[in-house]
Amino acid sequence: MKPGKASSIIVLTSISDGQESYLESVGLEISRLFGYPTVAMPLLDSIDFAYNTQRDQYHSTAILTRLAELAPPDALKILAVTDRDLYIPILTHVYGEAQLGGRACIVSTHRLNEGISAGGDPERLRCRLMKEAVHELGHTFNLKHCPETRCIMHYCRKIEHVDRKSQAFCRYCRVLLQDELDRMAEETP
Repeated sequence: MKPGKASSIIVLTSISDGQESYLESVGLEISRLFGYPTVAMPLLDSIDFAYNTQRDQYHSTAILTRLAELAPPDALKILAVTDRDLYIPILTHVYGEAQLGGRACIVSTHRLNEGISAGGDPERLRCRLMKEAVHELGHTFNLKHCPETRCIMHYCRKIEHVDRKSQAFCRYCRVLLQDELDRMAEETP
């Protein structure tokens, strides 16, 4: 993929302890797939403002709004990684959320750990996180959910669905992404 503007970056940020270790490998894959450089930087110290005591979860939409407000001027997109359990009101939980066509997205390792014993399989968790990070970032580039079960843009209701999908865009989503990147390049002075 070719980027639209050389000075634009995709900001990667960790919102909870222990998530920083994922940012480098996620950043390499994001740069490869989207064509923009990534930079890791802190943006939020806490997401307690998004905590819902009745659900014992964090409202991801509120976090996205705050991340977008805190974006540095050269940030094209922001991807946050947390270990907190995320939700949106109409679902029991989410692996992540994104602003469709917007600037911010977030992914949580909380439920991506499902089926992995404590200290178990860090590569399996890294693979799941990579898939969901690319998926959510894809939404910020206007990609919608794909019916192709192997496509990285396929919507996953269960962790088995995350494991089953590939780490790549299907041919159709690859074309849509390139069209969006080209459109963004035309809009950039």
